[in-house]
Amino acid sequence: MKKPITIVIFLVVNFLALGIGSAISADEVTGNWYNELEKASWTPPGWFFGFAWTSIMILFSVFMAQLSMKREKFDRTLILMFSIQWVFNVAWNYIFFEKQLVLPGLLWIISLFFIICWFTREGFRQLDNKYAILILPYLVWLVVATSLNAYIFIYN
Repeated sequence: MKKPITIVIFLVVNFLALGIGSAISADEVTGNWYNELEKASWTPPGWFFGFAWTSIMILFSVFMAQLSMKREKFDRTLILMFSIQWVFNVAWNYIFFEKQLVLPGLLWIISLFFIICWFTREGFRQLDNKYAILILPYLVWLVVATSLNAYIFIYN
């Protein structure tokens, strides 16, 4: 598969995840439950979440295209880990916002963090650094998101 097509496929799949996650959580993000929670002082403004996830998914799509092409063959482990990451990313919105389950949401996002750690390791093992670093914003953002979820769990 050629690179531009691979990037487009990952962009479509990743933005589908963002769309589903947004649809699941849209009403809850502006609803009473979330707005009444005690939130961390480092919680970014609402618009930043969309900006962050859009940027992360663009970079992650390029990263995934490079990693999948580097492997040169259909790699079941890579596709399985990508699929698990996709499900965990989407499902966190359902768990945290729709079901308002803060502790399971925290455990879920910690699990997602470790999945992205796997991708980070694979990226730095197999790719040039100029492509491997594209996963780092996702990893850093999950640290921030996990801290926000943990704060809500501790203080509410």
